[in-house]
Amino acid sequence: MRSTKNQTAESPRWVLLRDLGVLQFKLIIDGFRDLVLLPASIVAAVVSYARAENGVPGPEFYKLLIAGRQSEQFINLFGAIRNAPDGLDVSEVRRGAEIDDIVSRVENFVVDEYKRGGVTAQAKSRIDEALNILRRKDRNRDS
Repeated sequence: MRSTKNQTAESPRWVLLRDLGVLQFKLIIDGFRDLVLLPASIVAAVVSYARAENGVPGPEFYKLLIAGRQSEQFINLFGAIRNAPDGLDVSEVRRGAEIDDIVSRVENFVVDEYKRGGVTAQAKSRIDEALNILRRKDRNRDS
């Protein structure tokens, strides 16, 4: 464990128990944040889309992402790693496939299919139609 002054022989166990308790608390807070962000992100995206000017969506959705990132850093879910045993190399977290990487690959596949005129071209046109209907309804409500 990373040592602090005046540690007793038993204190690493207490540090582990404390870190466990803190992790459990942070997991609850993180889960609650996710529960709030789920509907909030949908609302923010709809508002951003509805406020689009010249084809550029409003900033509401991305402001929510910024707030989400800040809350993620504030929660610091895995911050207790600083108390890991000295023999454990925590200097580098190995980078594996992240969800954003996977989504990017799927997106590239869908775009390629669309360019070839595959099934996704039909799906895109139906989604575009649905979004246009939503925008018209929203504009009619504002008028």
